[in-house]
Amino acid sequence: MTKPVMISVSGIRGIVGQGLTPELVVRYATAVGSYLQEGRVMVGQDSRVTGDMLKAAVLSGLLSVGCTPVDLSVCPTPTVQLAVQNSEAVGGIAITASHNPIEWNALKLLGSEGLFLDEKEGEKIKKIVEKNRSRFVPWDRIGQIERYEKAIDDHITAVLEIPYINVDAIQDRKFRVAFDCVNGAGGAILPKLLQKLGCTLFPLNEEPSGRFAHPPEPVPENLYDLCKVVQQRRADIGFAVDPDVDRLAIVAETGEPIGEEYTVTLAARFVLTKKKGTVVVNVSTTRAIDDVAKEMGVDILRTPVGEIHVAKKMKAEHSVIGGEGNGGVILPEVHLGRDAPVAIALTLQHLLEYEKPISKLWKDLPQYAITKKKIPTHESHPDKILKNLGEKYRNEALNWTDGLKISRPDSWIHIRPSNTEPVIRIIAEAKTKKESEMLCDRFIEEIQKIQKK
Repeated sequence: MTKPVMISVSGIRGIVGQGLTPELVVRYATAVGSYLQEGRVMVGQDSRVTGDMLKAAVLSGLLSVGCTPVDLSVCPTPTVQLAVQNSEAVGGIAITASHNPIEWNALKLLGSEGLFLDEKEGEKIKKIVEKNRSRFVPWDRIGQIERYEKAIDDHITAVLEIPYINVDAIQDRKFRVAFDCVNGAGGAILPKLLQKLGCTLFPLNEEPSGRFAHPPEPVPENLYDLCKVVQQRRADIGFAVDPDVDRLAIVAETGEPIGEEYTVTLAARFVLTKKKGTVVVNVSTTRAIDDVAKEMGVDILRTPVGEIHVAKKMKAEHSVIGGEGNGGVILPEVHLGRDAPVAIALTLQHLLEYEKPISKLWKDLPQYAITKKKIPTHESHPDKILKNLGEKYRNEALNWTDGLKISRPDSWIHIRPSNTEPVIRIIAEAKTKKESEMLCDRFIEEIQKIQKK
């Protein structure tokens, strides 16, 4: 059975050769160009083996409607965002399926401010596609491809100019850093950034070949080799990114994965020592960040899952730090997008100033255990599942911001349809790993029973 293309707040995704074809990509590229109107459109890609094929389709589609595509080559998604933000571009397209397996690819769509398009904007583009309303231009108004080779250097400069970062002091500290780029776009930026910060490097899967050495999502079960290298090389810290380098996972000097949830929590705790203000995260992010916000005397706001939701709320509230519990840190001084290189710089400065190993900084934070699982949607409708669960647990504290979240004094469970895969995500947090896993498994059983009805 042909896999569906997923169109959501996270972009347009599909399995290449099944749901996602060059023909469909051209149609969407022409629709995006028609919506953005004529002007420069920044185009970057992660290292996936299907990236060049899809880029050819994207460039063709943009040219046909009079846009001037600017080819940034292989680079992180946040690099594309910065390139749009710091230019007069009308928008951008990042060709990446982020953490999805190798057979997937996707288009992430950006507006003129470097922010992802929201649901309303995405719906307009979808209608242009469905109704064949792309505005093709005559031969003498066809755009021309430009190339810009300094986008990654610009990104590194922006990171090094963060007001909280003391580059000279970090260089003097000479951190020993292991890092895993999973053969994604991280190989095009992390070595350069870490070298400029004076680190001794122990790279893994550095070449951006697109042939991922392991499942690309930077979750603990995929970080075995990195944990081993951290221990063997006596590194101060380990960093792992996903293929488009917007998510960061951290491994302690002990070889223990800290977990993505604590990436944004550590970043928030550090930034709040420099500047007080509102923190914005999504509804699936750990309670540890609520505890940190309370400790620092600031408000925390929660949004639906999806970077654009967090970014828009941060902009409206003039937030000082935000992000998502999947390892995505958003620092408005750089740009309103998840950015692993930004998170790396903040983490190293944090380590430098507190003069404690990363394991100690982590253990000093409020400790929770989170479990994340997923089950296929099959033919069942997610709304039916959520409605059934909402009715069953109607006497508990329910939050319908994004799917269904049930909050309890010492735990919570969040059930929501994924924006990026044809699955239902089940996320549970409790005081111990055993409790969070049991909670997750219990709700998976309930969902499966509903699916069989």
